[in-house]
Amino acid sequence: MQKSIGIIGYGNMGSAIGQRLKSRYQIWTFDKDKNKTKNLLDIKIADNTADLVNRVNVVILAVKPQDFDTVLGEIKKHGKGKLIISIAAGITTRYIENKLDKIRVIRVMPNLPAKVTKGMIVLCKGNFASNIDLDFARQLFDYLGTTMFIEEDLMNEATAISGSGPGFFYNLIKDKPRADWQDYARIDFIPALSASAQKTGFSPEQAKLLARITAEGSIALLEETGLSPKELCMQVASRGGTTEAGLEALHSTHSLEEAVKAALKRAKELSRQGVPKKES
Repeated sequence: MQKSIGIIGYGNMGSAIGQRLKSRYQIWTFDKDKNKTKNLLDIKIADNTADLVNRVNVVILAVKPQDFDTVLGEIKKHGKGKLIISIAAGITTRYIENKLDKIRVIRVMPNLPAKVTKGMIVLCKGNFASNIDLDFARQLFDYLGTTMFIEEDLMNEATAISGSGPGFFYNLIKDKPRADWQDYARIDFIPALSASAQKTGFSPEQAKLLARITAEGSIALLEETGLSPKELCMQVASRGGTTEAGLEALHSTHSLEEAVKAALKRAKELSRQGVPKKES
């Protein structure tokens, strides 16, 4: 039987996932902003979050961290037996498990080039999810780019490298001619980002993959959208987030390594904020 997938939150990433998967799965979505789900083709619209969860096997949480607790409260009574896939930055699987009573959780961190199927996507599983659940999540996100399993204790590091990496790349090339982007990525950016990734704890092979796909995806997004580096940098750098913190360090130090350090520090701060009081 074909799995049905529900997406709560239909912003940049939620819509990218929905549009990519709708030809392969039955997709339901709900967003409190009705304008985001108006006139969708081949995607069903749920009345509310509880309605959505009751209609599907798999729930993808694509809401902003500040809306996360509200959504978890709304779906708690309806989540039993469902697979929960979270793409919210800084929210641990343990936090979701505690809120939803030992539910199966997969945590995923895609980056912006997933919008054009060139994303770098890292995945890990919670305590109650199986390897089959993890493999299924990987199959889903293979449609949006290159996937890699990691341990959850490296998720903040991945956020700083591949999550914020496109923002750093766009900032660094904003004054360079388009003809120089590829060479800059190959000669300067990829080696520097790979070195920073290794210093945060990734193996050389993981670091090279994260850096290469992040750079290649960033260029592909520029080419396919026609937007400027500055415009795309603004899409990556949400207020108070890891990319914004990294960009501030990049501006003051002109060092990609320092940008990654600042982004990682902010990722850890956000992650700590996502820990329930009883665990702190």
